[in-house]
Amino acid sequence: MTRPRFNRILLKLSGEALMGPGQFGIDPATVAGMAAEIADAKQRGHELCLVVGGGNIFRGVAGAAAGFERASADYMGMLATVMNALAVQNALEKLGVETRVQSAIPMDNVCERYIRRRAVRHMEKGRIVIFAAGTGNPYFTTDTAAALRAAEMSCDALFKGTSVDGVYTADPKKVPDAKRYETLGFSRVLADDLRVMDAAAVALCRDNNIPIVVFNIRQPGNLAHVLAGEGTATIVQNEEI
Repeated sequence: MTRPRFNRILLKLSGEALMGPGQFGIDPATVAGMAAEIADAKQRGHELCLVVGGGNIFRGVAGAAAGFERASADYMGMLATVMNALAVQNALEKLGVETRVQSAIPMDNVCERYIRRRAVRHMEKGRIVIFAAGTGNPYFTTDTAAALRAAEMSCDALFKGTSVDGVYTADPKKVPDAKRYETLGFSRVLADDLRVMDAAAVALCRDNNIPIVVFNIRQPGNLAHVLAGEGTATIVQNEEI
């Protein structure tokens, strides 16, 4: 199935995607490879902004389950996303790609604070903008931050890079005969609790008519294929489209 080609996209990367073969932290070779694919997408004419999770360093929900107060745990997770954003920025700039990191939590000695108009201007100038620290508020995931920034940047679509090549009827790692969806409606995702992204993120994308494209970011070269409307992925969109 050929999907539409989107021009301005927000790419949501999980923190785990930066771990590579490790179980924790940031693998420089993995980040460099991912940066090369992002740089290639930019060279092909796409306007790009990114949101990176922090689960490879610290996950707020897990921290809360382990005994941390939830708001404090979420702030710790937000700081982890800043570390990941700086790692991706470093890898992109080594390739000659102009990149800016904007944080929802002000830390002016490290990166820019998030200002929507400034972020839009960076994109207009051909820079890649990486949004860090989630929404700046506890109790909101980086999925929700990705949907919010995609709406604020007037993105054509939100691309979610995961370790699987789409949305399945069940976890394909646990259920070998699980079936992959080619397309899904937002209402079906919410009603069946398919866990594409958290409910707030899905609702934001639905209300702002931003398709979600779920694909395997860990497969080398896959980002270019999916951006071209090819490759294997699941697209979640409004049913009337």
